[in-house]
Amino acid sequence: MTNNTLPRFGAIIIGDEILSGKRQDAHLNKIISLLTTRGLSLSWAEYLGDDRTQIAATLRRTMTSQDIVFSFGGIGATPDDQTRQAAAEAAGLPIARHAGAVTEIEERFGEAAYPKRVLMADFPQGAALIPNPVNRVPGFSLGHHYFMPGFPEMSWPMTEWILDTHYSHLFHQHTTSESSILVFDTGESQLLDLMEEITRQFPTLKLFSLPRLDTRRTIELGVKGQAMDVQAAMQHICSALDRAGHPWQALA
Repeated sequence: MTNNTLPRFGAIIIGDEILSGKRQDAHLNKIISLLTTRGLSLSWAEYLGDDRTQIAATLRRTMTSQDIVFSFGGIGATPDDQTRQAAAEAAGLPIARHAGAVTEIEERFGEAAYPKRVLMADFPQGAALIPNPVNRVPGFSLGHHYFMPGFPEMSWPMTEWILDTHYSHLFHQHTTSESSILVFDTGESQLLDLMEEITRQFPTLKLFSLPRLDTRRTIELGVKGQAMDVQAAMQHICSALDRAGHPWQALA
């Protein structure tokens, strides 16, 4: 990773209840918001059920990358919670009781920490703790992977703590912007040559084309990236559309 390249951020959202529709996921929009306010962005997200084999396989793959990964859900002590064990399996580590996590749970629950609540102090050996400001039952991290409960009221402040504690040096390193226009009465196939030209001339930008299902053939066409390049690319796009006679409208 060079000084000019930001690491990628990813999210893994775990729970059968989300895949079955019993609960609606709120994590994806929130992690996007938490990153955006810090000048960062989410590169990918995956949804998984409470399946240890599948979770372990996913983590085994993501742990080979340099991505910073936030995992939500499945770190409780009930039989359906499989994330702690899957993370240990993926990392090739045994499960061990974390003394610091035991202290947190004991101070929160006293004698009621035993015999069951203390099971939530069993993490992959060598894991670091993520403080939980709500009930003091911590999450854990392995390298750049961060594992938190599925409860938003716990995991969101924990995510903020991770970002502000470990990654503040990445905040607002690159000023990015996004600009787009609406192109009317035009199909995407008619704009392919222009889009390919833009991606060649501005390789650092991300171009997007979003057709709209309305009474007119309408496409939202735009780019995002460094502000100066965005401005130059949009000027090129608008000029090309004018020459080709494609009607378009700026978006506020």
